[in-house]
Amino acid sequence: MTTRFRRLVATTTVLTFALILLGVYTGAIGAGLTCEARWPFCDGWMGLFPANWASFVEWFHRLVAMVTGFGILGSTIAAWRGEYSRRIKLATAVATVVLPVQVLLGANTIFNFGATAQVLHHGAAQLIFGAMVAATAWAYTDTGESPSVQSADSQRTARADD
Repeated sequence: MTTRFRRLVATTTVLTFALILLGVYTGAIGAGLTCEARWPFCDGWMGLFPANWASFVEWFHRLVAMVTGFGILGSTIAAWRGEYSRRIKLATAVATVVLPVQVLLGANTIFNFGATAQVLHHGAAQLIFGAMVAATAWAYTDTGESPSVQSADSQRTARADD
C-alpha cells in the first residue's frame, strides 16, 4: 500500500465528511430555496453568482461537492489501477456509483424541498461516506496479501510462540 494512495483516500474521506456537515447547514438554512427550482442555476447575476448569503452557501456547497467528487473518482481510479485489495476497489466503486445518484438527489432537494428529499440526499451521502471510511481503514490496515495468506502467517507465528 503506497503512502500516496493512503493520503488520497484519507483526504477524500475527510472532504466527504466536511461536505456532509456543509450540506446539513445548507439544508438547515434552506439555501437551495434561493434557486427557486432553477437547478443547476441559482439567483444572482445570470443565475451563476451568489446574490445573498444563502445562495453563497448553496454555491459553496456545490464547489466543495465538485472537489470531493473528483477526489472520490480519483480514489477509485487509483484503487483499480493499483495492486490494492478487492475490498478497497469495491468500496471506492460503490462511492463512485452512488455519486451521480447523489447529485440528482441534491437537485431534487431544490425542486422538492422537504423531509423525504433531505433524507434521501443525506442517506446517499452517508453511503458514500461509509464506503470511503471503509476504503481508508482498509488502506491503512491491509498488507497487500489475501486474508488466507495473512491467517496462515498468523497461525505459523502462533505455533512458533508455543
